Amino acid sequence: MAHRTPRTAAAFVAALLTCLVALIVPSTAQAASLQEVRDFGNNPSGIRMFVYVPNTVAAKPAVVVGVHWCHGSAQDFYAGTQYASLADRYGFIVIYPSAVSSDGCWDVHSPAVLTHNGGGDAQGIVSMVKHVQQRYNGDPARTFVTGHSSGGMMTNVLLGSYPDVFAAGASFAGVPFGCFAGPNPWHTDCAEGRVDKTPQQWGDLVRGAYPGYSGPRPRVQLWHGTEDDVLRFANFGEAIEQWTNVHGVSTTPTSTEYNTPRGTWTRTRYGSRVEAVREQGQPHNLQILADEVIRFFGIDQQPSGGTALVGAQSGRCLDVASASRANGAAVQLWDCNGAANQQWTSTASGELRVYGDKCLDATGQGTAAGTTVQIWDCNGQSNQKWTTQSDGSVKGAQSGLCLDATSQGTANGTRIALWTCNGQANQRWIRR
Repeated sequence: MAHRTPRTAAAFVAALLTCLVALIVPSTAQAASLQEVRDFGNNPSGIRMFVYVPNTVAAKPAVVVGVHWCHGSAQDFYAGTQYASLADRYGFIVIYPSAVSSDGCWDVHSPAVLTHNGGGDAQGIVSMVKHVQQRYNGDPARTFVTGHSSGGMMTNVLLGSYPDVFAAGASFAGVPFGCFAGPNPWHTDCAEGRVDKTPQQWGDLVRGAYPGYSGPRPRVQLWHGTEDDVLRFANFGEAIEQWTNVHGVSTTPTSTEYNTPRGTWTRTRYGSRVEAVREQGQPHNLQILADEVIRFFGIDQQPSGGTALVGAQSGRCLDVASASRANGAAVQLWDCNGAANQQWTSTASGELRVYGDKCLDATGQGTAAGTTVQIWDCNGQSNQKWTTQSDGSVKGAQSGLCLDATSQGTANGTRIALWTCNGQANQRWIRR
């Protein structure tokens, strides 16, 4: 038998120990990473698709499209923003498109991208979305887009041309939909803030992108730095005019918050559909607060472990309207979609909680038939206590009345109220 030198023997022992450790200690799961998808459907301009799927993904995950800036790439937006780490926390999927133009900018000017199903880069991005929805059971009702600079412009393009695809978008340092329209990729007058239209004219550009569309329009969040010297700050005001007109609300804010979400910044809201953040003193390469975007999208909630309450008559779920987390938000029937605003948890004290910290609440502590229900901060009062009966009805501890789909309604948006318990199907709820 060959004689081992001390060095050979030591190496042999080390290798043996390594093998034994590998057998005893389980390997660590491989971390999620950015992956390219090469075949995702109709892609007129040949753009590239990258996707980030967290190790723990929701059963029906939200989908976020993150669009990079000029001279950037999917990898740059992935590394330079926090969307992937937020996806790890909340279980959504992020798509990172990558432009193939010589300057790394997106086409936001051609008739193709400014028209529903017209082709171009926008069509390719929509194909990416549909691929993820099919491959990973992505939720069409919770599909969103965000981007910076050229990506912020593309965000507005996608919201305008594909309102049937995106539920909301957040545009950083962009310009209004259609502002760059024309034969050239760069539009100096728009970039310099010299394109001034009325709200109606801006809104008509969006409506003209998809003639005949009558469905809901995406919610919009706008961010812009006051010292932007690439896409001037005047574009911020024009974009507010555009999207408020699209949503049929006034350009006068319904609320203004100073020094938020950062010192010296200002957040204005226009109804519940448009929100704008003025980043005082920020340049074109402004701060991207991904956590604020995810909050606006309504996907910043970890799975609550709750269940859906499905109306026996309607087949629709008990739902917090517009996925709002505000005190007083209405409760209604809506198509079941697995979102956090339809997940209810019963507590030992009789509460029905949603989002973990909001309770189903009889409005105004009302006890009369017809009193609507809402969500409110959990406070332990009896108008927030409920008992599920053997027939599936849910009875209020304070009122002795049952949760009722008003007027036997079965349509999306039917309000939920208290009514005399009668055992009918519009008062029976099935947990799923």
